[in-house]
Amino acid sequence: MKNWIDSIKWTEDGLVPVVVQDHISNKVIMFAWMNRSSLEASVEQRKAIYWSRSRKKVWIKGESSGYYQYIQDIILDCDSDVLLIKVKQEGGISCHTGRESCFYNRINLENNEIEEYEKVLRDPNEIYKDEK
Repeated sequence: MKNWIDSIKWTEDGLVPVVVQDHISNKVIMFAWMNRSSLEASVEQRKAIYWSRSRKKVWIKGESSGYYQYIQDIILDCDSDVLLIKVKQEGGISCHTGRESCFYNRINLENNEIEEYEKVLRDPNEIYKDEK
């Protein structure tokens, strides 16, 4: 039997986009990329491990902040080119800004301006103090 990972349609640079959702609320909390090795490691460890395009390296979500993501479910879309990963978000913070979600800027369609609608739960300077 073929491994389901073999059915993924990877981008030219060997990545697959990943939408990350809280497994209880179904709220989208972040977006990231995975390469084959980070996806395989994520499945094996049941912990979200991504590929950083800017740093060109694998990163374990939570390795700096302590807010790990524990994988509850992985769903492959109809075209086999996007993953939806449902996670248990440790500490309730997924964004490096100290928020629950990376999607905290809403576009006001009436005045075409950006509005922040999600509060900071913890100051990022406290979360990443060891990295400065």
